[in-house]
Amino acid sequence: MTALSNSRGFVNSLILSSSTNFSSINRASIPFSHYKLRNSDKPSFLLPPIRRPITVTAAMASDQSSVKTVDSVPNSSMKLLFVEMGVGYDQHGQDITSAAMRACRDAITSNSVPAFRRGSIPGVSFDQMKLQIKLGVPRPLQHLLDIEKVKSVFPYGAISNVEVVDGGLICSSGVHVEEMGDKNDDCYIVNAAVYVGY
Repeated sequence: MTALSNSRGFVNSLILSSSTNFSSINRASIPFSHYKLRNSDKPSFLLPPIRRPITVTAAMASDQSSVKTVDSVPNSSMKLLFVEMGVGYDQHGQDITSAAMRACRDAITSNSVPAFRRGSIPGVSFDQMKLQIKLGVPRPLQHLLDIEKVKSVFPYGAISNVEVVDGGLICSSGVHVEEMGDKNDDCYIVNAAVYVGY
């Protein structure tokens, strides 16, 4: 109840910095800069997170990887046909790459793409199929992700871009099974979006 009354107080503390008549405009188009808080300290939940698209290359034996900035996925380097989405888990062994591979398999295993092989798209052959992959991975684990292993999940299609963003989840599996390679009871979850086009 206290949290509810605090949030009401916070909402009531918002005041408009303009005397514009809002009945004549679309409120969704008003930028946040038109609002002021009575308290100059803006709560962190109102500030948009800084998102930097990254690509994580294959992890080396020393668990170090190089990271470079790439265009976000999907981008205009291909004509997009459809998007496949999946979720992958690693409940035992704490291997983020396994979770990412399962997420990609989940995205593609219930789909068939006959259009490329049958020539259903005029002027487009099978070898022109392109894939772009976006993975939601918990930030503390991104440096451990082996992108080359993740790419091996896809049986065909040229992978033109892989983007790794903050996402997924680290949660408890509820049990620590040493015989299965567990270091603790963490379960890793990865989200995948696979963009298919030419």
